[in-house]
Amino acid sequence: MESSDTVLAAHRAYLLGWNIGVAGEPDLPTYRSDVPHATLNGVLRVAGRTPQDALAEARQRLHGVPRVWWVGPDSDPGTADGLADLGAAEVARLPIMTVTIGEAADVPAPAGLDITETTDLDAFVPAYARVSGIPADGVAATIEREKAFTGDGTVIRLAGRLDDGRIVGTTVAWLSQGLVTLYFVGTQPEQRRRGIGAAMTSAALRLAAERGAQTAALTSSPIGESVYRNLGFRPVGEFRLLTF
Repeated sequence: MESSDTVLAAHRAYLLGWNIGVAGEPDLPTYRSDVPHATLNGVLRVAGRTPQDALAEARQRLHGVPRVWWVGPDSDPGTADGLADLGAAEVARLPIMTVTIGEAADVPAPAGLDITETTDLDAFVPAYARVSGIPADGVAATIEREKAFTGDGTVIRLAGRLDDGRIVGTTVAWLSQGLVTLYFVGTQPEQRRRGIGAAMTSAALRLAAERGAQTAALTSSPIGESVYRNLGFRPVGEFRLLTF
C-alpha cells in the first residue's frame, strides 16, 4: 500500500493538470481551469503559510472563478479552522480512500453495459458534467481543458455505454506516482442502483493493474462511500473542502 504522502502527491498532480494559471510553489499550489465549477479551480495545500497570507495570494491567482480549498493531511494543522476564522465555509468532508488492487472485489458489468476506454471527449465530458454539477455553459470549456490536459502521469477515460450507445457511466483513471487515482466516477441519475458505479470502478482497477499499478485511491462523496467500502477501499485520511 502506498503512503498517504504518495496518494496526496498524485491528487495534486492530477488537479494541476487542469491548470492554465500560476501554479505557485509547493507551500501554496493552486490550479485554475477557468471552468465555472468550484472543484476545477482551487488551492491544493497550505504549508508554512499563515491562513491570512495564503488567502491574500490565492485570491489574486484565482480571482473571478469559483474555487475550493482542499485542506487535507498535507496542509498545516489548524489551516481549516484558520480559514474559517477568516470567513470560509466548510462545504464537505471527504474521506481519502485506498485499496490494494489485488485485494479489491472484482465486479462485472451489469447486463447491457459495455465499458471501454474512450477518446470521444465531446460525448464523455457532458456525461460526467451532468453528474458532477458542471453547468451547461461550462461544458465547452471543460472539453477544451480535457483536450489540453497536462500533468506528470497518464489519463485513461472509461465510458460505460448501453446498447444504444448512450454513456451512462464514467470514470477517469489517473496513473501517477506509481498508483491509480480515480475521478469523475459517476452514473446518470436514471440508471443508478444497477451496480454501474461499482462496475466502472472495478474496470478501472483491472486496467490500472495491467499497467503496473498496485494501489488505487480516490476521494469519495458521501453517496459513493458505501460502494467503495464494498469494493475494499478504506479511509486513510480526510479532506475538508472550504470556500469563501
